[in-house]
Amino acid sequence: MATEAPVSATGAQIPKPAPRDYYWARSFLAGGVAGCCAKSTIAPLDRVKILLQAQNPHYKHLGVVATIRAIPKKEGYLGLYKGNGAMMVRIFPYGAIQFMAFDNYKKLLSKRLGISGHIHRLMAGSLAGMTAVICTYPLDVIRARLAFQVKGEHRYTGIANAFLTIYQKEGGVSGFYRGLTPTIIGMAPYAGFSFFTFGTLKTLGLAHAPELLGRPSSDNPDVLVLKTHVNLLCGGIAGAIAQTISYPLDVARRRMQLGVVLPDSEKCLTLTRTLKYVYSQFGVKKGLYRGLSLNYIRCVPSQAVAFTTYEFMKQVLHLN
Repeated sequence: MATEAPVSATGAQIPKPAPRDYYWARSFLAGGVAGCCAKSTIAPLDRVKILLQAQNPHYKHLGVVATIRAIPKKEGYLGLYKGNGAMMVRIFPYGAIQFMAFDNYKKLLSKRLGISGHIHRLMAGSLAGMTAVICTYPLDVIRARLAFQVKGEHRYTGIANAFLTIYQKEGGVSGFYRGLTPTIIGMAPYAGFSFFTFGTLKTLGLAHAPELLGRPSSDNPDVLVLKTHVNLLCGGIAGAIAQTISYPLDVARRRMQLGVVLPDSEKCLTLTRTLKYVYSQFGVKKGLYRGLSLNYIRCVPSQAVAFTTYEFMKQVLHLN
């Protein structure tokens, strides 16, 4: 038996409140899961990248493959995942904020400011990346410090100890924001071109070859989405292009983040000084772009998994 709608004192029916759909929460969850899946697949490569970028004395004479082989011998296989706990604590809110912010910035630029076409993807991606970085940066610093440690020479015993030590010995809250400027400057082109490239490839693919590359979304048959293998390919291409453009800034960011851990930290206090120092001491190939080959190996699958997982989660959580 159907229940009657409530009636006001005047006899008029009171409309039932619309059910909350919690779209923002579902979008937040989708982005967080996408970020965690992406980073979990490349955690060992992330550690190697940090060790090479910052010229760790135990591994600076080795290449990418040799470092991957040397870490288990010196620190055990779990050494490949050192700092990954802090990464997971950071990457869930980072991925969640980035993807959710991208959708919202894209709508804002399109509807409020009248900016459309491919340019709004580039701008929305840049803004989303910078927003996510600012919100989660202290966790990124902690993760870098833990990943840089080598067995037998630990400065920090864990995430909580690292937070407390940095706060007490490196100027309080400001200690958690070393390297923020190059990170934001580097994130703008990285996130911007990443979202721009993926979105553009997705649009072109569905527009020109919908039957070959696309299929109906499981939560909304009226919406076409890319097939899984096409999503992976587009995400990988997006990551490769974005990394090539922003990599020197990523190197500078890491050196500034590591701070007092490095013996030459006083020469890496600002973005300009850090870039000049790395270039003068190590050059372009072995300095500004050291570890780039590894970064291609790690960023291509990372971005591929991130975009593919997010597109999948959008269907699971009915975001289409």
